[in-house]
Amino acid sequence: MPFGCIAIRDGRSYNSLSEITEKYEIGQVLRTKEFCELCLAKERQTEKVFVCKKFLKRDGRKVRKAAKNEIMILKMVSHPNILQLIDTFETKKEYYIIQELASGGDVFDWILDQGNYTERDASNVIRQVLEAVAYLHSLHIVHRNLKLENLMYYNHNNHNKVVLRDFYLSCFENGSITEPCGTPEYLAPEVVARHRYGRPVDCWAVGVIMYILLSGNPPFYDETEEENTDLHNRIIFCKIVSGEFEFDSPYWDDISPAAKELVCRLMEVDPMLRITAQDALWHEWIAGNGALEKNLKAGVCAQFEKNFAKAKWRLVEVLQWMNVEKLLIDFNGNIYSICYTINSCRTSAPASFCSKPIS
Repeated sequence: MPFGCIAIRDGRSYNSLSEITEKYEIGQVLRTKEFCELCLAKERQTEKVFVCKKFLKRDGRKVRKAAKNEIMILKMVSHPNILQLIDTFETKKEYYIIQELASGGDVFDWILDQGNYTERDASNVIRQVLEAVAYLHSLHIVHRNLKLENLMYYNHNNHNKVVLRDFYLSCFENGSITEPCGTPEYLAPEVVARHRYGRPVDCWAVGVIMYILLSGNPPFYDETEEENTDLHNRIIFCKIVSGEFEFDSPYWDDISPAAKELVCRLMEVDPMLRITAQDALWHEWIAGNGALEKNLKAGVCAQFEKNFAKAKWRLVEVLQWMNVEKLLIDFNGNIYSICYTINSCRTSAPASFCSKPIS
């Protein structure tokens, strides 16, 4: 039996808490997330500081599944743009994941702090995200929770390196995936429709991130309903399944045609026609001279602060059951929506159902 482990009646062995604390000095909880608590962990021998995620088993099956899932994925991956796994422990009551510490701050915060922010800056961020996603997809791993909040700069001294975090919703594309999960505004049409889906959902999410980085606005929104309500999400979902987004003026007036073209290819409704992460890396906006050098900071930051200050995108990470049974998409023929019409959704009167093609 490994030193510091406790034998349990079911035959499994667990780490003791002393085994963890002998190796790491665990700090106070910095933040509580959907599945775990975040704190700092200093390795006693080297004094290196890492981030520690603590998953409490008593919080339920979904938390236990998320912890085991993230550990399994992180043990398999090694990429410059993915926060690397340092150590894992399982006690009788908790899972501990020790990872590299990304101290450079959120990409969102970095943009707000800059004096100059251009398409080329956004292109550099998206390129690194695509490189990480292409790597994951080569291993048949689907991240399933790509969003702006999960992108960080590696450290304060190097704001050129972007890293992905949070892999507890990731899974292998080794069969049909139908479970809806993620953050509503980043969900691909096939997820909302509860169709089988796979790696293309990550490319759709990259398109949403790119849209936000270039305009400060989400591509799918509804101003008339309180956020995170069923009615608000239903309106958003109806727009997602139809691919109903626009390059609104004045936010997109100075954005290059190449950028708009890549957004459209990433946010193609049909996953079979959606550009892959690997192909997107060869797009002229990423690999060529398509990204412009015009300073976008004033417009983008104004919209960032407006949208995020209103807490538009709260962290609703796991949607085990979304009210999307009313949405039906047939990619082989016409696209139908059995849902509330957008107009009737926006009234207080009882909504009527419709079944009509979405153009």
